[in-house]
Amino acid sequence: MNLKIDLPNEKATMSLGLKIAQSLPSEISNITIGLEGEMGAGKSTLVRAVLRGTGYKKIVPSPTYTLVEPYEVDLGKIYHIDLYRISDPDELEFLGWSDLNDGLKFIEWPQRAPLLLDQADLILSLEYILSGRSLEFNSKTKKGDDIVKKIHISR
Repeated sequence: MNLKIDLPNEKATMSLGLKIAQSLPSEISNITIGLEGEMGAGKSTLVRAVLRGTGYKKIVPSPTYTLVEPYEVDLGKIYHIDLYRISDPDELEFLGWSDLNDGLKFIEWPQRAPLLLDQADLILSLEYILSGRSLEFNSKTKKGDDIVKKIHISR
C-alpha cells in the first residue's frame, strides 16, 4: 500500500510523526522502517516526532555520529539508525545489528545496505517540493500495510 502526503513545514512533519506513533502496533519488535531522502529532508525530525508520540520526553539526538541511538518507550525498544557513514553492508555486524530485532528500527540511508530495503516493512521517502516536502509511504509487508492504513484513516 502506498500513500503520499505533502508536508509544507516542520509543524506538518511533526504532526505526521505523531500520527505514525499512534499507528504503530502494540507489538513493535522486529519492525523495520527505512527512511530515504536527501540530507536535511526531515528524516531525523520525523523520527523525533514519532518518539515524542510514543511518550519519550528526553533529548533525541541525530545518530549521525553514534550510528545507533536506542530508546525505551512504553511500546518497547525503538532504534534510530543512520547508515550514512557505512561504506560496506558487512559493517552492520560491527553495529550489533543482530541484536536489534527486539525493537522497531528506523533506518536512515538504508540504500547503503541494499538488503535492508528488501527486508523493510515500510519505506518512507522524503523529498523536497516547491511547497516544502512530501513523504511517500511504500509498504512492503502486512505490518507496513497496517501502519499505512491507520495513517490514511487518521488523516
